Amino acid sequence: MLAKIKSITTSGIEGFVVEVEVDIGKGIPGISVVGLPEQSIKESRDRIKPAIRNSGYEFPNRKIIVNLAPADLRKEGSHFDLPIAIGIMTAEGKIPEKRVSQFYFVGELALDGSLRPVKGALPMALKLKEVGGENLILPEENVKEAGIVKEINVFGVKSLKECVEFLKGEKEIKPFKVNVEEIFRRSGNYGVDFKEVKGQRFVKRAIEVAVSGFHNILMIGSPGAGKSMIASRVPTILPPLTFEEALQITKIYSVAGLLDKPLLTERPFRSPHHTISDIAMIGGGTIPKPGEISLSHNGVLFLDEFPEYRRDVLEALREPLENGKVSISRAKGRVEFPAKFLLIAAMNPCPCGWYGDESHSCNCTLSQIIKYRKKISGPLLDRIDIHIEVSSLPGKFLLEEKEEESSEEIRKRVIKAWEIQQERFKGMDINFNSHMRSAEIKKFCAMDKEGKKLLEEAMEKLNFSARSYDKIRKVARTIADLDNSDIIRAVHISEAIGYRTTSLEDLSF
Repeated sequence: MLAKIKSITTSGIEGFVVEVEVDIGKGIPGISVVGLPEQSIKESRDRIKPAIRNSGYEFPNRKIIVNLAPADLRKEGSHFDLPIAIGIMTAEGKIPEKRVSQFYFVGELALDGSLRPVKGALPMALKLKEVGGENLILPEENVKEAGIVKEINVFGVKSLKECVEFLKGEKEIKPFKVNVEEIFRRSGNYGVDFKEVKGQRFVKRAIEVAVSGFHNILMIGSPGAGKSMIASRVPTILPPLTFEEALQITKIYSVAGLLDKPLLTERPFRSPHHTISDIAMIGGGTIPKPGEISLSHNGVLFLDEFPEYRRDVLEALREPLENGKVSISRAKGRVEFPAKFLLIAAMNPCPCGWYGDESHSCNCTLSQIIKYRKKISGPLLDRIDIHIEVSSLPGKFLLEEKEEESSEEIRKRVIKAWEIQQERFKGMDINFNSHMRSAEIKKFCAMDKEGKKLLEEAMEKLNFSARSYDKIRKVARTIADLDNSDIIRAVHISEAIGYRTTSLEDLSF
């Protein structure tokens, strides 16, 4: 007898519908799985048989062929256990086929018949909504994640036995729904604030500009100057996530197996150690998974001790910084992960960290300093819009009781700048000034006469590259937005130039 069961799988962060065909007939007893299955699916044969028996049902001692269609899509993961088991029992006539046809099934079986959670439940639920499906049965641990999609009914089951009883009408299970509004209301408690950062007015201004236009920024300063402290407070001035952005981020964390709540409602802040590999940073593996840059999507990637990262890791950042995505090709296929993140990098001015510091003497030789700084290539530096020096503050400034500006006050200005950009780029595939291409720069970065003259003089005297020229105009556009100015003026150009000359010359010798 033949049974057809509907299921879903993932490739990258997208879901794909898979039809599980189960045929039970004459021949040597055993299970054969075809349709480009990975090893974990082939191993399901050894999980399904004891799972059915330990659930109190008889396993057919006949030849069973399982086909995963479409056959040209490579399948991976253990979430086909449940649909295969349901297919076997349906083909045996133990479950009504009409009832089974109303549902999609996903789940990994334990040997005792219980269900374990799977990765990628949210992308699967979104795909089900896209194809017009209505009902999804999956492990109980995954219902909060899949229940985010209001348009479908999500049923959580603890075991194969419970699933069979539900399909036969012997047990009632109500669809699970998530209160998305309540989840968003509970977000936004960071525990840190910019008002805790004493002084550093110029640095905080640069951070505000960077966040307002999603411009990558490099901070250079001695140990203890406050680089990490400032970077860790950037999430507190980022605008709230929209529901669509939250779904994007949650999908990435879901397929990576890092989801610890139904919906991620705060922009990610990732800070990987400098010993990270290129695959862990960019993504990849035999079965491609998202790396740190994708886990930072719509949020912040903070790289402390910037020159200490491996050269191949840093150079691999160049393409994602330019395109906002990463493509990973393997012999088994190609996947694409989103990677639109705000890069915040921090470094010391020299190996010992005290070059140029008034309170400490530097013990590094000139050749050591040059070697240290050359770890960051010119092309990579060119892709970082803002370079800023972070100076150590004298002790008396740290002891002052002066009230500093709070994150909420800075955030209000950032949100206003973001709203200006959303209106400017409405209907386009870009969201921020930093993402503008040549055509958009020409259209939206009009300068007054004085500003144009100032930029021309800077290009000639400071020998900026063509990319630096565009970066300055984009940063100036953001500064003008913060100033609520339609035209980029000389004062905006002057500030933007300052963010390219503060340390760029020193880093290039």
